[in-house]
Amino acid sequence: MGYKIAALVGSLRKDSLNRKTAENIIRLLPDNLKMEFVEIGHLPYYNEDLETDSPPESWTNFRDEIRQYDAVFLFSPEYNRSVSAVLKNALDVGSRPYGKSVWDGKPAAIATASISGIGGAVANHTLRQSLVFLNMPVMQQPEIYLGNAQELFDDSGRATEKFEGFLKQVIAAYEKWIHQILK
Repeated sequence: MGYKIAALVGSLRKDSLNRKTAENIIRLLPDNLKMEFVEIGHLPYYNEDLETDSPPESWTNFRDEIRQYDAVFLFSPEYNRSVSAVLKNALDVGSRPYGKSVWDGKPAAIATASISGIGGAVANHTLRQSLVFLNMPVMQQPEIYLGNAQELFDDSGRATEKFEGFLKQVIAAYEKWIHQILK
């Protein structure tokens, strides 16, 4: 059985380590998994006053797009010991209006990449707290804290051989996780 996975990257930077991580996972996926980027940088900040009969079109389009996916994989930097505003905003936009969250029940995984040694661990755990509230079961193992992430890619952005081996373990675990949750 195949699954369609939304990849949300919380870094808008052109040379983002988190985007490189997602690109490499996408490259390594088996045929039964399809992961696509869902862009989030264009979403206006969530403001409940705009949640009317005609909310911003970008919110409506984003919500409709996320509904088409079976699962979600979040790739996040750590900004000031927390999650990037753009990623948190996407979670907020998708969770509203109240009672109509597009996230409900979707199996999730979180990868955090950072040039620091702790690999975005605080952002990773902060995201987990939000996903619990959103009723998104989060894969527990392997944990994906990518410290010194600038060393995990060659000059073309391809994962090093050792890192690629780890990403293959992540993919196998995530595929099993999705199947376990959605069966």
